[in-house]
Amino acid sequence: MAAQDRATDLNARYRHFGTSYLLEAVLTRGVFDRVAMVSSFGADSAVLLHLIAQIDRSLPVLFIDTALLFEETLTYQQELADHLGLTNVQVIRASDRTVEAVDPYGALRFGNPDACCDLRKTQPLNAALRGHDAWITGRKRHQARTRQGLDYFDLDDQTARIKINPLIDWKPARIAAHLDTHKLPRHPLVAKGYPSIGCAPCTTRVAKGEDPRAGRWRGIVKTECGLHTPAPTGDAT
Repeated sequence: MAAQDRATDLNARYRHFGTSYLLEAVLTRGVFDRVAMVSSFGADSAVLLHLIAQIDRSLPVLFIDTALLFEETLTYQQELADHLGLTNVQVIRASDRTVEAVDPYGALRFGNPDACCDLRKTQPLNAALRGHDAWITGRKRHQARTRQGLDYFDLDDQTARIKINPLIDWKPARIAAHLDTHKLPRHPLVAKGYPSIGCAPCTTRVAKGEDPRAGRWRGIVKTECGLHTPAPTGDAT
């Protein structure tokens, strides 16, 4: 079965499943050969990580360290993983040699932010996901116009790998309630005005009334980090 046909078939099969039932199905019933979760350990990440920890604490959780993250994110990653008992968190990053060759002065993000994301996020993730046929994301429909049409399953056009999106219909109130009910640790930057957290140079505080993702790549026409968009043409190939 072609990859796109498989995604369509999975959406039809599981469209009436709730989040926990969906995760249990894809992680325990042999739907995929090898699955990993990719987590930014950002503002909402504790919810999906908590749900997965209830099923399989040994599931590979891939954390992309771009070398440009907030120190608070690096600390939170370790604290949250310990709190949930996750046993297979894998920190992945671009090699020093690759970064030195493509972005020796760390200025790529100014002239070509898409290429910077490709260098520091997409390429390392694609390398880490070799041998996997699916990966789990925390994307939600309410987050951006580019995500409003998300289904539980969609296709990475570049790799023909299926992405699983268990939280597509989770709104902020439900996320907050889950965090509170299960007393999950919060990312420390959320309380400081960062409802969406990426790399430090490309993330700013969000003012009251602004879109929660307004602080990501502020001032430029960019809404995705690069993991869910086609690879850019240009410097990082």
